[in-house]
Amino acid sequence: MFTGLIRELATVKSMENDFLTLNAEYKPNIGDSIAINGSCLTVVKLGKDEFTVELSDETKSLLAVENLKGAVHLEPAMRLSDRLEGHMVQGHVDCVGEIIQVTKQTKAYDFFIKVDEKFMKFIIPKGSITIDGVSLTVNSVQNNNFRLTIIPHTMKNTLFETYKIGDRVNIETDMFARYLHHMFKSKDKTLTWDAVDGIMSRY
Repeated sequence: MFTGLIRELATVKSMENDFLTLNAEYKPNIGDSIAINGSCLTVVKLGKDEFTVELSDETKSLLAVENLKGAVHLEPAMRLSDRLEGHMVQGHVDCVGEIIQVTKQTKAYDFFIKVDEKFMKFIIPKGSITIDGVSLTVNSVQNNNFRLTIIPHTMKNTLFETYKIGDRVNIETDMFARYLHHMFKSKDKTLTWDAVDGIMSRY
């Protein structure tokens, strides 16, 4: 489990077959879970100032793998003692979105991101979403895209400063929206507040 708050920008050393090696200040242990650009991966090898994670074929099929070069977002899995300052993130990427518009505001930037329409039902105005591992709030939703407002602090401390129109990004929708949708779509089940409380209590 993660929070969507980026620990650091790691640097990709190599991507060979299913193994991604990164240089980073963070020092993990073998078997640790680490989110790289929002995808939860397992540390399988350690080196001097570097570590290697493994990507399955399933994982690679869901990611914007072309971004696994240069700088990438890194967040280690949260501990039970950590404060939850972002939102509950699983590190399970749902889909890849495309940046279709960037608009400069007085003190921020609006990013418009297009996704396959089948995922729009999980994207809720003022709800949470994770873009390349960054916890953000959805400002507005259209038929096949949504708008985010990125403040200067986030621009400076994440890869958003480098994103441009046409770039693809990893997207994890809000897991509670996914759970609730799954329960609603089952015709033989009735969603009750007790059921909602049960879902919330498990996370």
